[in-house]
Parts: sequence; C-alpha cells; structure tokens
Amino acid sequence: MFSGIVADVGLIRSVQEREGGLRLTVATEGLGMDDVQLGDSIAVNGVCLTVVQHAGKDFTVDVSRETLNCTTGLEAQGGHVNLEKALRLSDRLGGHLVSGHVDGVGEVVAFNDIGESWRLVVRAPRPLAKYIAVKGSITINGVSLTVNQVSGAEFEVNLIPHTLEVTTLNELKVGTRVNLEIDLIARYVERMLTAETK
Repeated sequence: MFSGIVADVGLIRSVQEREGGLRLTVATEGLGMDDVQLGDSIAVNGVCLTVVQHAGKDFTVDVSRETLNCTTGLEAQGGHVNLEKALRLSDRLGGHLVSGHVDGVGEVVAFNDIGESWRLVVRAPRPLAKYIAVKGSITINGVSLTVNQVSGAEFEVNLIPHTLEVTTLNELKVGTRVNLEIDLIARYVERMLTAETK
C-alpha cells in the first residue's frame, strides 16, 4: 500500500526488452535506498513494482506485458517518474490509501494556470467515470489528489505550486496520457451493491 505522496522524481535510466515485458532501471536521488530490500514494492508513476536489483541509488524492476497494456509512461528511457516506497504501519497517511494497481489510462484535456494554482482536467475511461466523485480522492501518475469537479467522464483537480515542484505533473500538457487509480472505497462499495448472494 502507498499514500500517493511522492517521495522523489526518478529517471528511467535504461529499458531492456525481456520475454513477456520490460526490465527498467530507475535512478533516484531522494528516495532513500538504504532500507530497500529485494522484493520490496516501489510505486513508479503510480504502478506498484517489485525491486529485483538495486545498487547505490539505482533500482531495477520487471514490468509484465499485462502491466504495460494497462498503464502509460513506463517504457520511455530518459523519462521522469514519480516514486514512492510502500507504507509502513507506523507511517503518516498524508494522501489516501493507494494500492498501486492502475485502473485505467486517462488523457489530459486542459492544464492551465489560474493564479495561485493550476487547473488540470482529465478525461477518464468511461467505465471509471462512475467511481470519480466531487471531493473524493484519485491518484494521477501516483499522486494523491482531490477531485473538485466532475462532468461526465471528465474531472478536474487543482495543483498547488508545491505539487508541481516535487512531482512530474509539471510536465503534463493537453493530450498527455496519465495513469489513474480510483479510490479503493468506491471499488468495494460497488462490489457490495452488485454482488450476487446465494
């Protein structure tokens, strides 16, 4: 589990084709790798991935073809990615509970400066739209955000300067594809309401 509070922006140093997917090596300056063990989870642009190697400030993860089919932004060597280590039970929960399981890929339809913050509008895949609610939580590329408005499949969030400074969201532009994870609670509420009982 994660909180959606980005700890560092990393750089995809290398991308290697492997049978069934890719192997990525990510460089990080501020994540703090001293306590990272093989098998630990790190969220990379909101995608929960398992550390298979690490040396110094670099770590390596394998990404399956299924994950690549459901996400965006993991295949670009030289690309920047939001990073977060998995939560410990004693950690503060500054954002919201995030699983690192991307629900779909959205598209930026507006991104503009409105004075004290930036307005970001994203079009979600239609099947996800029903889970996105005003004042609810959503994760965009691993960043926990609060939804301000919803209109059909489009939703709006505001980004404060600090968020833009410490994440990759400052690189967004109209047409950029982003990883979306809906709030866990919405997923379970739907399951409870639609589950058949015997």
